[in-house]
Amino acid sequence: MRHIISILMENESGALSRVAGLFSARGYNIESLTVAPTEDPSLSRMTLVTRGSEEIIEQITKQLNKLVEIVKLLDLSEGLHIEREMMLVKIKAERANREEVKRLVEIFRGSIIDVTDTSYIVEMTGDGDKLDAFIRAVHEDLVVEVVRTGPSGIARGAKGLSL
Repeated sequence: MRHIISILMENESGALSRVAGLFSARGYNIESLTVAPTEDPSLSRMTLVTRGSEEIIEQITKQLNKLVEIVKLLDLSEGLHIEREMMLVKIKAERANREEVKRLVEIFRGSIIDVTDTSYIVEMTGDGDKLDAFIRAVHEDLVVEVVRTGPSGIARGAKGLSL
């Protein structure tokens, strides 16, 4: 099962390396990883996506909690949450297909953020299924390059990851 683990950690050198090392030492895979400072410059928030049984995820969270740099963590998959991913796509956009690509971007509520004579760069946010659907909708010969962030998530309601 897919799990999104949100981690509040000390913003110091080597912290990310220790988390990644914990996963690699035990043979667990990290599907996606995003890290950025929080409103408190001494803390960073890491969003990590992995897959495993309930027992494996429990083992992962116990091991993460043992790391000194980890302040708090929350498995967002255990409750209601919102996740979003950001994607940049470079699409061939020559005269014959420019209008079609523009319409497709509008349908998916994306933005064209760069225009050249031969291409568009499209920015799009949403859940992974939406982004996948956009890529499938664009003719495969037109997609030049795709860059995705992986999901970031936040718990809905009163539950949250804060001190």
